Amino acid sequence: MIYNDKLGDFMDLNALIRIIEKVGKIEIENIQITADELIINIPSAPPVVIPQTPSIKEKLADEGIIEIKDVPELDWEPPIEKYPGYIREVQFGKPKSEGGRGKVVKIGGQKALYRFEEPQPNPPVVTFDIFDIPMPGLPKPIRQFFQDVMEDPCEWAKKCVKEFGADMITIHHISTDPKIKDKSPREAAKLMEDLLQAVDVPFVIGGSGNPQKDPLVLEACAEVTEGDRCLLASANLELDYKKIVDAAMKYDHNVLAWSIMDPNMARDLNRKLIEAGLDPNRIVMDPTTCALGYGIEFSINAMVRLRLNGLKGDELVNMPMSSGTTNANGAREAWMNNPEWGPREYRLPLWEITTGITMMMCGVDLFMMLNPIAVKTLKEIGKTLTTKPGEVKLNTNNYEWIVAKA
Repeated sequence: MIYNDKLGDFMDLNALIRIIEKVGKIEIENIQITADELIINIPSAPPVVIPQTPSIKEKLADEGIIEIKDVPELDWEPPIEKYPGYIREVQFGKPKSEGGRGKVVKIGGQKALYRFEEPQPNPPVVTFDIFDIPMPGLPKPIRQFFQDVMEDPCEWAKKCVKEFGADMITIHHISTDPKIKDKSPREAAKLMEDLLQAVDVPFVIGGSGNPQKDPLVLEACAEVTEGDRCLLASANLELDYKKIVDAAMKYDHNVLAWSIMDPNMARDLNRKLIEAGLDPNRIVMDPTTCALGYGIEFSINAMVRLRLNGLKGDELVNMPMSSGTTNANGAREAWMNNPEWGPREYRLPLWEITTGITMMMCGVDLFMMLNPIAVKTLKEIGKTLTTKPGEVKLNTNNYEWIVAKA
């Protein structure tokens, strides 16, 4: 059934199909679709058969070359690279002795890209995504963890901290979008006051994505969280980033600098934020995370280039990086209910874990995530980056839920 705003009544889908058959084309305005699963089939060209490269063994046999069976063992050491630069360290939260609520989280501080070059000083940090109103688009395997608390953001935050061990919380004020509920910045600030009372972990404060409303929302939230050293998410070239910079410096916060998979754009944004008055030690970069199979190679390219340039001494990009790893849950292979692909409750966390690990290897320090299973796994893997090789082994008992079929 489809609801027609002009008629004020529901319209049968079959009736709509009959209209399309008669006129051939219709235009639908202001449509809103609510469904647990929506599948749109688009015809595509037949698959192209790609010739397979013959194995080395087959190639040797065809060329009449004798196969080498015994390969001598060779000594190998990892290529240790020494960098002239460093990555800045950014702190979230403050101890009570400095007027904070007690919990402190630090990211960055690296002097190398890989753990085998030099152990990382701070482990990667995961921040749980929550929303100020129930999020209808969440896949069911994730919704089942939070169904009982989605109506109350404070209870949602408490569950993330108490049951799933959240290091930080990211609150998305999506209801402030004029196209959703158009809640005021003051209402968003009131929620932030309640959240500060509910949990003691640091916060990432996000808006709705509306470029006109977000600076106002972040400014109001920054004021009521003064001194708590939150991360205001985010500043970009499409909105009034100067207002966000002023709020960060006035109320003692950090700023997430968001750009689109372009190291030059990220560098330019950082420069403008610093020129606007922001301390470079208050910047966390977000070059955008594409999900596994959906352009992740572009994110890899941008993040590795930014991290290496920072380590080589470019002080306009030697900031820690953040990843919206939650984007992995939007991949159709992760959430679609297809029996041939296996249970979604396994695919969803695996997709988020794999996306997160990939970003971790590129130098990402802060991960915004949704699935508790994925969070637990990525945090455990991240701990190994702060130790010397061989000192810590993963607890394989945690992965009994992963199965394989022949």
